[in-house]
Amino acid sequence: MGHLLSSKASLVPLIDRLNRYPVGLVDSEKLREILALLFEEHEAFVGSRFPLHEATLPELSELTSIAPPALEPVLESMADKGLVMDMAYGGKTYYLLVPGLIGFMEFTFMRRRTDLPMAELARLMSEYLVERGQNGQAGEFFGSKTQLTRTLVYDEHIPVTSRITAYEDARRIIRDADYCALTTCYCRHKKEHLGEACRKGAPVDEICMVLGEGARFLVRRGFAQERDKPAMLATLEQARTLGLTHVTDNVRDRPSFICNCCRCCCELMAGVHLGFHDGIAKTPFLAVIDPDRCDYCANCIKACNAKGIGLAATARGRPKNERFAAVDPAICLGCGACIDACEQQAMTLVRRPDPAIPPRDRGRLLTRILWEKDRLWPFVVDRAKQQWRALRRRR
Repeated sequence: MGHLLSSKASLVPLIDRLNRYPVGLVDSEKLREILALLFEEHEAFVGSRFPLHEATLPELSELTSIAPPALEPVLESMADKGLVMDMAYGGKTYYLLVPGLIGFMEFTFMRRRTDLPMAELARLMSEYLVERGQNGQAGEFFGSKTQLTRTLVYDEHIPVTSRITAYEDARRIIRDADYCALTTCYCRHKKEHLGEACRKGAPVDEICMVLGEGARFLVRRGFAQERDKPAMLATLEQARTLGLTHVTDNVRDRPSFICNCCRCCCELMAGVHLGFHDGIAKTPFLAVIDPDRCDYCANCIKACNAKGIGLAATARGRPKNERFAAVDPAICLGCGACIDACEQQAMTLVRRPDPAIPPRDRGRLLTRILWEKDRLWPFVVDRAKQQWRALRRRR
């Protein structure tokens, strides 16, 4: 197994390669322990030689100096472990090194498995994601101006004078997807190995959604189970019944997943709790509370997955029967998961001023994040080298 690596220093080229992605992995002793458990030494070498784009077996053979017959089983093993994606197109198979986040760290816990020390990985990953605060992995994931993920609203709670676009409508995203699957919730599965359970009673298995080409890979490799549209929509309704927050890619065209997130287990919500209040892009809506109706029962406080509701400042010091809750607009994701928790009907959604428009597609999203992190030039150079190699082969 990977933990038998003769030296963790051999992981440095792999870490350097992973850090060329828009969301990299901040180097630390814990990260090297995680990678040593996931990658065999020869897999770490192959991973370190991947270009930033998809590559064929002959291209990777050239980059690694490993003959195709010897390299192909390595790539197959890495794909089975969720470290590499394989995609068929035009009669050829293309391989892509999976990023760490969102990527192989999530894939590791998206199925039940016995080939890895899951409890140890759960501990290491949990500790790694919060170590060094703003300067650690949380800052790398949540700290860019353009967010990698985006919240979706419970459309039944939007104001009667408002409409939502297709990319804001979870049901529409599912209906428009050309392939759908359900998978194990990475976050709750990881918590399970830490001896913790979801306090909202949300399931671990078949609750998070994957869509499109990525879903095909995950189903093919045993990380997800194909489901039809009615089953996907039923799962969405189940998530809403449990008061979970829908989170998807921060793009308008063809999102690749919808996670159904709780406040106690979700790593994305944990980032908001850590103070990255803009770490998940918000919906065009904002929850508000009518103080005349609110009896401060605290149901909304417990329902808010972002932990953005508390005692109103103007109600502090008042007698208990005169206290009321308030929403912090800097934290509120605008999902609407809190609305049904209010028995006094004191909560509504209102239109947020100047809502942000997501990038059109994943390519533009990642390019924008690369630009913000000053990593775009290496990406352009890598792409040019790949095109030059392809041109040489054609000649």
